[in-house]
Formats: sequence, C-alpha cells, structure tokens
Amino acid sequence: MLNGKHIILGISGGIAAYKSVALLRLLVKAGAEVQVIITPSGKEFITPVTLSALSGKPVISEFFTANTGSWNSHVDLGLWADAMIIAPATASTIAKMAHGIADNMLITTYLSAKAPVFVAPSMDLDMFAHHTTTNNIALLKSYGNFIIEPAEGELASHLIGKGRMEEPENIVAYLDTYFRSSQDLKGKRVLITAGPTYEKIDPVRFIGNYSSGKMGYSLAHECAARGAKVTLISGPVSLKVEDTDGIEVIKIESGREMLSECEARFGKMDIAIMCAAVADYYVADVADKKIKRESEEIPELKLAKNKDIAATLGQVKTDKQILIGFALETDNEEENALKKLKKKNLDFIVLNSLKDKNSGFGTDNNTITIINKDCSKIKYPNMPKPAVSKAIVDIIVNNYLCSE
Repeated sequence: MLNGKHIILGISGGIAAYKSVALLRLLVKAGAEVQVIITPSGKEFITPVTLSALSGKPVISEFFTANTGSWNSHVDLGLWADAMIIAPATASTIAKMAHGIADNMLITTYLSAKAPVFVAPSMDLDMFAHHTTTNNIALLKSYGNFIIEPAEGELASHLIGKGRMEEPENIVAYLDTYFRSSQDLKGKRVLITAGPTYEKIDPVRFIGNYSSGKMGYSLAHECAARGAKVTLISGPVSLKVEDTDGIEVIKIESGREMLSECEARFGKMDIAIMCAAVADYYVADVADKKIKRESEEIPELKLAKNKDIAATLGQVKTDKQILIGFALETDNEEENALKKLKKKNLDFIVLNSLKDKNSGFGTDNNTITIINKDCSKIKYPNMPKPAVSKAIVDIIVNNYLCSE
C-alpha cells in the first residue's frame, strides 16, 4: 500500500536518528517517494548526504537553500504529501508541534500538512514519563495525529524503560496498515449536508443562523480521504473544496433547495449525514423589492414551515442505507436528541453541546455525544472538528458497515 505514496520523513535531533536511515531505506524499497526534512540538530546525528543518497532527493533543513537562496515551500510540501512521519520525535519537537512553535522547517511543514501525521517519540524514560510530555502527546492525539508508541528497553542513558523509538520495520507496517484501513469507505457513496440555509425576506435580507459549515466540510474531507465518493450539498459558507479533494459540491441557498437536492440524490447513496443547520421556517411572502425602513408600518413576516430533510429521507430509507442526523439542543439535550433519532428513523444522532464555549457554530472544535438506536451513548471530549469527523466515521465503519 506504500507504493507510489508521497511521504515526508521528518528527523529531529535524537540518538535514534540512526534508525531513520533504515526507515528511509524501507520506505523507498516499498515504493514510496520520500522527502526528508531534518532539523538543524538532527544533522548532528546523521548527515544529509547519507539521507539524500537513499531518498534520491536533496534533503531539506532550512527555509532557504544555501548559495542559491531559493525558498523551500512548506505549503507545497504539505499539499504534496500523502503522509508525514516524524521519527525520531524528541520531547522538544513534540512540544513545538503541540503548541505551534514554528521555528524550523520541520514544524512549519507539519503545520501546513493536510495529510495524516505519524509521530514516533524517542527520548529517555523520565522525559517520556514527564507530565509535560504526556500532556503534549495528548494534545497531538486530540489534533488527529497518530502516535506510534515507543518501545521499552535499554536507552542511550543505559537506563531501562520506555522511550526507544519503535523499530523501522514496525513503523512501516503501521503505515501500511493505515493506508489499507484508510480506504474503508472505498466504493461507498456518501451524501453530506453542511452550513446554514438563507431564507429570503426581500432581495437584500434573509433569515439565517450562525453555522459556518466547518463540521460538514470536515466530514466530507474525512469520507473522501477514506475512499468514498462524496456529494456535499452546502449552504452559503466561505469554505472551499479544492478540485483535488474528490468531492462534488452542490451549492444551495434555501432549505427547500437543499431538500430538493437531497431527495434527488438520496436513492443512490449508501450513507447520508445530515449536518446542515437548516432553517425551520421560510418567509411565505418574499417581497420582490427591498422593504423600506422609511415606511411607518412595521412589516409582518408570514412564516411557513420547512420540511424536515432528515425525517423526509428517513421515511424512504432502505435497510441497506445509513442515515445520520445532528442535533443542537440547549435544554434536555439527550432526551430531545433521542426523540429526534426515533422520529426521523436515524441510525444514530450526533448531539452537539453548547455548554462548552469552544464548541458549536463557528468554532474549530466540537463537543459531541453519539446516541444510538438502542439508547447507548458515547461521549467525547472537546476536540478539533477533524478529530470529531474521524470519530463519527469510525462509528459508521465499525458499528454499521462491518455488520453488513
């Protein structure tokens, strides 16, 4: 599964850098194209000449190439890579990754990477066990990074304990397993709704909500990365999908338009995730001209109900289709979410909480509880939305697709 993959191998300054030579050789032997980025301190342990000879590429260490002054673009590298592996990852590098301290080429590339990032820690046992390191590793996990746990054994200090960088053969096997499992939605067709809907009052005003679309777009990227053919029906948001993302985007404005697009496509879908914040009501008598403020009469808006899209799809859902809904509640959260789950014939519902300030509309994080048909619940801590997306798709794959 590594054949043809673009992999960034990041090497930081630790004694385990010697293992990175074997790791690089194994990756190249598996057919991967590898770009090495090494920190300045890493060059004290292993030379760029050796790494370049094995990778067939110039090794990158600085922002600018010596003599020519040409710029090494961390942004381009982040887009190029299918995966980034940092091995060894010292305590210092892990801390910089966790807190965004972009003082070298390796960290800036990490911050630009769109691909999955794998971290293989290497340090003495006391450093690895220190609460600072454990907290930083927990942060990296919460960001969606994969931690390849170090092994136990004799360390550079000659002490015995946990801190040895995992063996290169095992790291390659880990990557291979990831790429195999990462296509667990291959062949599946997924419909996702995202963002708000705008319900016109007149040509310049509308009724809307604060949804940014970040959660729905994140889910679309997660499903596409795992091999699905994704159709994203999006309300008005500032987010964009690149042509290379493999996601079909259908732009709509109103709730009725979103309903129409969903009904037209749902029959061909294997999975549908209703993440959009659709307005409950629309204006029945939209003015064809701007309503003037100068008028002495205060206009009265006559509202009509939008059809519930998830419930509409739930009525025609077959046993072979999976339908997921979202709920945002401010009181009796779980009770109300469970009612929606049953009423709309959903397979499970994702309850968003507004109790956490760093959660919900417009934020980069979410705090969710997944509620299943059998009333079982899985509560998650506050996490970045990409990590939330992974958790939701994992539930679909492990609890529903595996039982087909």
